[in-house]
Amino acid sequence: MKRFLVGSLAVVGALSILFVGALVGLLFLGASNKPGVPGQVVLELELDERLVEYVPEDSLASAFGPERLTVRDVVDALERAGGDERVKGLVVKVSGTPGSTAVVQELRDAVKAFRATGKKAVAYADTFGEGDNSTGGYYLASAFDEVYVQPSGELSVTGIALETPFARDAFAKLGVKPRMSKRQEYKAAVNTYTEQTYTAPHREETERFLTSLFGQMVKGIAEGRKLSEEQARAAMDAAPLRAQEALEAKLVDGLLYRDEVYAKVKEAAGGKAELLYLEKYLERAGRPNRTGAQTVALIYGAGEIARGKSGSSPMSGDVTMGSDTVAAAFRKAVEDPQVKAIVFRVDSPGGSYVASDTVSREVKRAREKGKPVIVTMGSYAASGGYFVAMDADKIVAQPGTLTGSIGVFNGKMVTADFWEKLGVNWEPLGVGKNATMYSSDLEFTPEQHAKNEAFLDQVYADFTSKAAAGRRMPVEKLQEVAKGRVWTGEDAKERGLVDELGGFPVALKLAKEAAKLEGPVRVEVFPRKKGAAEVLSELLGEKQGDNSDDEAAAGARVTAPWQPVLEQTRALYRLGTQLGVVGEQRRQVLSAPVPEPTW
Repeated sequence: MKRFLVGSLAVVGALSILFVGALVGLLFLGASNKPGVPGQVVLELELDERLVEYVPEDSLASAFGPERLTVRDVVDALERAGGDERVKGLVVKVSGTPGSTAVVQELRDAVKAFRATGKKAVAYADTFGEGDNSTGGYYLASAFDEVYVQPSGELSVTGIALETPFARDAFAKLGVKPRMSKRQEYKAAVNTYTEQTYTAPHREETERFLTSLFGQMVKGIAEGRKLSEEQARAAMDAAPLRAQEALEAKLVDGLLYRDEVYAKVKEAAGGKAELLYLEKYLERAGRPNRTGAQTVALIYGAGEIARGKSGSSPMSGDVTMGSDTVAAAFRKAVEDPQVKAIVFRVDSPGGSYVASDTVSREVKRAREKGKPVIVTMGSYAASGGYFVAMDADKIVAQPGTLTGSIGVFNGKMVTADFWEKLGVNWEPLGVGKNATMYSSDLEFTPEQHAKNEAFLDQVYADFTSKAAAGRRMPVEKLQEVAKGRVWTGEDAKERGLVDELGGFPVALKLAKEAAKLEGPVRVEVFPRKKGAAEVLSELLGEKQGDNSDDEAAAGARVTAPWQPVLEQTRALYRLGTQLGVVGEQRRQVLSAPVPEPTW
């Protein structure tokens, strides 16, 4: 019997070894058979949805559909393709606006850099808008060598607009009383709840923000289409334009269908070039900046800022900037002797004051340890998003990046009258003089109101003094451009809040200069990428890492497959808290409303 058991175990062990060996062999065989990049290719990209800023390396979002293309994916692919002799050209179908003004500007910069290598880039659309605004899509297309639209299409390049809801009277009818305070007059985050129209400062900053963006688009379209700014503005004022009118206005180069565009592109490439999706090219050719002996760390700070670990939803793709995760990534980058500089990509409307301060501390510590930090801003770096950026060696933003909002708000919604209308009586009890201070059923007492106001004064003073120190300017000068006001990146640069205009390539160049690096460098994302086994074990609740730094830096918290229903429930609850009708009040003190213009 004993011999039989030993023999059985030996057989099982041998079979296990054979299975593992076969699996490894299949993996190697699959890798060896992986298709490469053809000898002559034209890269093809379909922009039919908004690009995302960041997909955590360990995200399971791809399990619920195709992996989302990021801004950096497109920028890196075009940079790699610019120096690749196999790539003969680029054709992009623009089916809408791929993102914010800043995102479009990042893509425009990448297209222009690709063209500067002597390669042709062509954009086409069946229509730039059909009963809706497509100024953003056309703004991108105008950076290409040639632009084509289907004969039945149109150019709805009507400009940029913004609608802001104001619900003070609605809250009054519901019996909900906003008790919100802010620092200072331009901090518009609470105006939806406390006003019925724009205040003078709110209108001023919004009109200036839109005017700046529109001016940038007019200038870009004029340059791309070799028109005067007056001609470009006149064409936009005349829109929507039928395809023939757009051709006569020199906004497009021809009225062609897809097959005709592709035939021209292939002919220009020599006739033998194959089409290859840009994302497939990136997968096969690899990213640029991967071979240097010295490393520049790339750390993402994307999404609403919160205490704790970063989070991501596999269904929506939404991410949260967790202060523990980002702070630990900085510590890991500082400890790595190969890392000579850090590029910090910030794309956030803000959030928690405490979490923002945690990240800001690590930015300062990295610089103290001799690792330069260069911030590159995405669509927005506002309020807490600016707080985490302000201590960097240099700040880079796109002209259209929503920047600043150096201010603070806080308070609560008093809902006792609302519940009374429904016949519900919430009766708070507390032990401690201020135990019920943030109860939604009670007004602030005069003393509690004074405490809340003092807290706002303290946070605003801390924000402005640290921003002044980080930007190396007198506090009085900083306070003039603070006051909770949002700026475009272009206006922020004029006021000293931003150092350079541009995107990833500009930030990397500045990082190399700051660290005195020459030649190629390796860009590595921190925190490190986790393997499938680690992701799975996290889903099952197993802790990763030998210590708190390892665990926190391990990356974004991944939501298990059964979590979407819970997330939807939580979303409804959050909506209720924002309306002030359920739960404890949310206290995001360093947050800015993110305007979503139609363009």
